[in-house]
Amino acid sequence: MFRNVHALTPDANHDEASRMDFVRAFRAHLSGTIMPGNFSLYEEKIKPAIEKETGRPPQHRDEIRKKMMSEPYYQLWSAMTRRSQEMMWDATVDTVERQLPDMIERFRATHGNAGGSLELNPDLEIPRYHTVHDIHIQPGGYHTDQVADDITAGALYETGLQMYMAGAWGPEGDFLGHMLCNGMRGIWPDFQPKRILDMGCGAGNSTLPWGKVFPDAEIHAIDVGAPMLRYAHTRAESLGVAVHFSQQNAECTDYEDGSFDLVVSHIMLHETSKKALPRIFAETRRLLGSGGRMLHFDIPRGDTLFDQFMHDWESYNNNESFARCMTDIDLVAEAVKGGWPADEVGLELMKSNLDVTQRNYSRDEMSFKSLAGIRA
Repeated sequence: MFRNVHALTPDANHDEASRMDFVRAFRAHLSGTIMPGNFSLYEEKIKPAIEKETGRPPQHRDEIRKKMMSEPYYQLWSAMTRRSQEMMWDATVDTVERQLPDMIERFRATHGNAGGSLELNPDLEIPRYHTVHDIHIQPGGYHTDQVADDITAGALYETGLQMYMAGAWGPEGDFLGHMLCNGMRGIWPDFQPKRILDMGCGAGNSTLPWGKVFPDAEIHAIDVGAPMLRYAHTRAESLGVAVHFSQQNAECTDYEDGSFDLVVSHIMLHETSKKALPRIFAETRRLLGSGGRMLHFDIPRGDTLFDQFMHDWESYNNNESFARCMTDIDLVAEAVKGGWPADEVGLELMKSNLDVTQRNYSRDEMSFKSLAGIRA
């Protein structure tokens, strides 16, 4: 399942790799075989029952949730999906902890041969939406330092990606970066950014495609999590892509006004908050020069009430508390609150081309919604 793609890729032994292979196959089975049965259950039983009781079709996903929560089939799928997430971290933690001292030494030995840099801010206040719980139930979340020069969060995150969506992320975990980059080229085919900022970069797996597609551009990336950024820096250097990583909050950065041509984020928004959204969009606008572009895209929320109900599973069971709120949020309106004129922003849909074993909660094709804008 794994191959050594960069300097900090954990080297799973035989038993660890077998566990990871099982978890990946288990999650693929749940997504591809068990999960679609929930749609049949809804269409054949739950929806007719609601229509019979109320004399109308279901009007809100929470109405569906009340019925589905008492169904044994849904309970079985939900329990197994939650357990598969726990198993994913159990398998990953063993591999990372066994090699952690050596991995930290590899981080310390990073010399910036690719031309990138790392700047950390130990005084940065970590936002509450990160500290209130461990996002994705990843042990320690994205920001916790267990030891000096810790890289655990990044190592856990990237290793877990390989199991989370049955290999959809690719060996370098750069699926989202390539999807957004390709989507941008479809929207603005002649746009050639020279200075790019990736907000909420995490382990940097979605950042690197921008440096590969635009090799002459200067790439910057920010995140609030120091262990993520340490990992991301060594990862990028070993893969030969120059990225300047900095520990900053996307709501308020220290970059100068108009200092970027393009600001992007990859499924960051649903891990923030209602108050943070307009602040992030305002900061994005401040950082863009005239003619600069933004692309903030996030996870699909579903086109039907039942799809939306299914996607809410992560909020109730996987420490993604704000994700379900995103279903009802108008991103364009939030951008306007952040100072963007309404005629400068809009939404773009980007197809994922995932198969059903990789969709987790969607029976049909998933499209990612992207907030796109051009600063006048």
